[in-house]
Amino acid sequence: MTSLASPAAAAGTWSLGDLTVNRIGLGAMRLTGSAAFHQGTPSDRGRAIAVLRRAMELGVNHIDTAAFYFSRLRSANELINSALAPYADDLVIATKVGPARDASGAWATSARPDQLRGQVEENLRQLGRDHLDLVNLRRMSQDSIGEHFGALADLRDAGLVRHLGLSNVRPEHLDEARAIAPVVCVQNRHGIGTPCAADLPRLCADRGIAFVPYFSIAGEGREAGAVRAEHEEVSAVARAHGVSSARVRVAWLLAQGPHVLPIPGTGDPDHLADNVAAGTLRLTDEEVARLDAVGSAAA
Repeated sequence: MTSLASPAAAAGTWSLGDLTVNRIGLGAMRLTGSAAFHQGTPSDRGRAIAVLRRAMELGVNHIDTAAFYFSRLRSANELINSALAPYADDLVIATKVGPARDASGAWATSARPDQLRGQVEENLRQLGRDHLDLVNLRRMSQDSIGEHFGALADLRDAGLVRHLGLSNVRPEHLDEARAIAPVVCVQNRHGIGTPCAADLPRLCADRGIAFVPYFSIAGEGREAGAVRAEHEEVSAVARAHGVSSARVRVAWLLAQGPHVLPIPGTGDPDHLADNVAAGTLRLTDEEVARLDAVGSAAA
């Protein structure tokens, strides 16, 4: 269970429907290896489990995962189940459906609407749960998401899913989904230097919807991680506070609004603690403006 005094609570909370979470969560993609999916080296199982348990100790109660997060030896969902079951009452596990990978790890054709139930049930099986707290529909390339989101709304009505969200969408997709069922969050790539298009963070704020940015530290490195040299403005702010650039990046996200819920991913317990500590880092208005300018220049 989390405590009001926990590090992850320092940035405040937000409600995903009727589920309240501390604003800094944990992305599970990087638990499986040194890089996402079948790239890099598979993770050490004991270390990955230790990261998950340490996250709970720090007050993290929002984990983002998916059945397609697996490497040659590791499955993110299986690690979560092994480390954390029986689950704390306040732990919210968000999953994603839509993309598909075969047993060899190769990407397969994305799920049709009638195949989404199978993906939801696979997440249930791997996590050892009888319902999923939150399922995000990951849009791949389709112009309309109505059929897919409608299929998930049916699963919500059947009790397999509690809340629904979206990932990798444009404003018109959010409007399309909200006409079918409530949307509690939107997940899109967003960070300093890699701003989300169409001002989705502001649109979500206007609608009272959580905005959950991914690749917020990795930036253009995406699945491979933060592989490029840090931007000088970020480094300068980090030096001024005596903290890491990663902590500055997470703190900048938190400064974008109370509805922004960063989910920085890591398989390193030290990086985990550093990311969570961003909740106590207060950037000045001038620093936020300088970092905003990095994103504006990139856009």
